[in-house]
Amino acid sequence: MSDLRHRRGEGDGTEKAETAGESDHVDSEEEKVLEEKYVDEMAKNLPQGTDKTPEILDSALSGLSSRWRNWVIRGIFTWLMIAAFCLLIYGGPLALMITVLCVQVKCFEEIINIGYAVYRIHGLPWFRSLSWYFLLTSNYFFYGENLIDYFGVVINRTDYLRFLVTYHRFISFCLYCVGFVWFVLSLVKRYYMRQFSLFAWTHVALLIVVTQSYLIIQNIFEGLIWFIVPVSMIICNDVMAYVFGFFFGKTPLIKLSPKKTWEGFIGGGFSTVVFGLVLSYLMSQYPYLVCPIEYSESLGRMTMDCEPSLLFRLQEYTPPQFVQPVMKVFGMEKLNMYPFMIHSLALSIFSSVIGPFGGFFASGFKRAFKIKDFGDVIPGHGGIMDRFDCQFLMATFVNVYITSFIRTATPQKLLQQVYNLKPEQQLQLFYALKESLENRNILNMVP
Repeated sequence: MSDLRHRRGEGDGTEKAETAGESDHVDSEEEKVLEEKYVDEMAKNLPQGTDKTPEILDSALSGLSSRWRNWVIRGIFTWLMIAAFCLLIYGGPLALMITVLCVQVKCFEEIINIGYAVYRIHGLPWFRSLSWYFLLTSNYFFYGENLIDYFGVVINRTDYLRFLVTYHRFISFCLYCVGFVWFVLSLVKRYYMRQFSLFAWTHVALLIVVTQSYLIIQNIFEGLIWFIVPVSMIICNDVMAYVFGFFFGKTPLIKLSPKKTWEGFIGGGFSTVVFGLVLSYLMSQYPYLVCPIEYSESLGRMTMDCEPSLLFRLQEYTPPQFVQPVMKVFGMEKLNMYPFMIHSLALSIFSSVIGPFGGFFASGFKRAFKIKDFGDVIPGHGGIMDRFDCQFLMATFVNVYITSFIRTATPQKLLQQVYNLKPEQQLQLFYALKESLENRNILNMVP
């Protein structure tokens, strides 16, 4: 009897477990269906940009097929963007930095709008406000770091700004804590999971956009050539990959982007390497483009005047043996080139091989939310993020490359750090340096 009861108990437990399992399965299926509905509804609220064109242009191209119509529209606005880029270069470093900031804000807005479309479905509070607050806080921290690095001497001479320099990171952390507390207080019991997911969404957007724009600004300070050449390489690779893919593309490259082909990938890569070498050779000849941007105490302003480093002076190179027979045909035995051209080769290979994966990443992101573009600002291209998805990855590589292989300490940068020290610390450093120079008989050599 007891065995029978025990078996019945086991049976009841098994049935309950099976029922619970079925219930969980049903719940998960229902959640999937609801999730798909959320994504579909969200996609309807977002702009789809590549099909949006001005009415005049649309009517003028009405006789063309959709394929050639898209080709013409993309071509027109590509050349307009290239012209705008050249105009910004002419405007100088300040114009470029302001543009980087504007692009950063627009890219952040396009990413956050996707999250906001999901958030708005539930009527949850504060997501957009919190996102923009974190953007402001992040910019205060990163751009404050740049100002301290390059303008520390000037800022320290101003009494009311010295406090902001000394405690910059502490103030930044306090601002972040305010946003963190604000988020916790905005939590709604029913939507914890989705709110924490969107909190992570905001931070990933900040990582992708704000951090990269900070690195771009640092690259500009190293010399305009470190900004112009990498950006131009990505533009060249994007344009030439599209051209080669449009006319010769037959072999699919990756499932995330069905229109991308091996022919476009290889053709764009080869074109970018050649373009990078030619552009680097031309730009290395102008001090305005190769000199780092530094603050001059004597002039009281930023300057770009310098004696170009060895990186931007013509050097004579002996080519490898397998190349020499080809060069002899043209009557050449040695190569005269700028060392920067060798570094540009590394940049062009990265922009051709790894750079496109920034676009593939963005394509996967858009497919996850069933949208075609991030926005509709640029006809034929989509949103700002659609055009800068590869640029951010390239900016990180350039900054890492400069730090690893190019950058060296300069007296100007070291002095800026010394001026930030307290007077007694500056004296301590002075006597230590003087003693070291005397012990090595360097002071005695100075006339």
